[in-house]
Amino acid sequence: MKSRIFKAALASMIAVPVATAAFAADLEVTHWWTSGGEAAAVAEFAKAFNEKTDHNWIDGAIAGSGGTARPIIVSRIIGGEPMGATQLNHGRQAEELIEAGLMLDLTEIAEAEGWADFVNPSKLLDACTLDGRIYCAPVNIHSTQWIWLSHEAFAKAGLDVPSDWDEFVAAAPALEGAGVVPLAMGQQSWQTNLAFGALAVALVDDAAWTEVNVNKNAEVAGGPDYRRVFEAFDNARKLAVGSNVNDWNQATNLVITGQAGGQIHGDWAQGEFQVAGQVAGQDYTCLPGLGFREVLDTGGDAFYFPKQDDPEIEAAQKELAALLLSKDVQVAFNLKKGSLPIRGDIDMSTANDCMQKGIQILNAGNVLPSGDINFSRDTQNQFEDLMTTFWNDHSITVEQVQADYAAIVAAAD
Repeated sequence: MKSRIFKAALASMIAVPVATAAFAADLEVTHWWTSGGEAAAVAEFAKAFNEKTDHNWIDGAIAGSGGTARPIIVSRIIGGEPMGATQLNHGRQAEELIEAGLMLDLTEIAEAEGWADFVNPSKLLDACTLDGRIYCAPVNIHSTQWIWLSHEAFAKAGLDVPSDWDEFVAAAPALEGAGVVPLAMGQQSWQTNLAFGALAVALVDDAAWTEVNVNKNAEVAGGPDYRRVFEAFDNARKLAVGSNVNDWNQATNLVITGQAGGQIHGDWAQGEFQVAGQVAGQDYTCLPGLGFREVLDTGGDAFYFPKQDDPEIEAAQKELAALLLSKDVQVAFNLKKGSLPIRGDIDMSTANDCMQKGIQILNAGNVLPSGDINFSRDTQNQFEDLMTTFWNDHSITVEQVQADYAAIVAAAD
């Protein structure tokens, strides 16, 4: 349902300043890619746009995570100061903006470029679609069901690198004895919720996962299948004591430098390993599905284009939308980002071992939809608040947090 603030925005929207003498249009692009690996990746988009069009990429990086950037992005759009393009996650994050008529319809571009023929999996294009119209350009596939393991840390403890989560938990005392924090974890709510989601995918079967995350079955969420997930999450919070960092890339750096044994995190962590000059299989190991199940969720990033009252800006927006999904740009960007390409028809033979694992899982069809697609932003926020409270307050029992989780699932939209 459209809120009054969104309706008011339709009347108040103004154009971004346009056109310098040197370019047909200056296009401001907002995003939250500010870590070393992320910055290297988004630079590939900017380079391609500046070299392949007559327009100019104006970088609008917003420091912090998506949780910090999204309210700023939305506020600007509904407040009448829209950017030319903006990163969001494909799914339901822009639903109200689209319903309010504030986003450019990309259907003609998508049809002309044949997106439906090569976007893989096709559900990611569906996540950009509302009422049969396409409103975003998906640019990558990110999955969160990974644990990243430091070879240096396990060598310090005199241990082999674990092959699954249970072996990792068993190795914790030896890591601690060697002065290594077992599990690196940043102190942001979305990171703790991500870890819970990764454990859920790893530890329950497809049927139970689907009942909770797709069918919103509170009985399964509060039942024995998910009890195992909460017990593992309880172990995780104990293993992360001493991991006193805030941002996700700071936690990744603890793994890179051998100060932590591992990190449960999304595949974008690969960008940080690459910037640090580390080699997959040699300096670090990645375990999809935490070593238990070769299955990944398929979330990721997309670009939306707020409507502008300027034909040159709109032309630049459409050129960028097409360019983001072009073959060479997809390869260049995703190799730097550590994500999987949205195209199923490009050569990724130069990708590292971890990316190859992800590509094999994707090609086998062992994928699940991400939370951004299944749950509204409000429900996601409730999950994040719950998991963060449990993570930080060790007086809360597994039974209590599971009951609270089931209640959120029961009321989820």
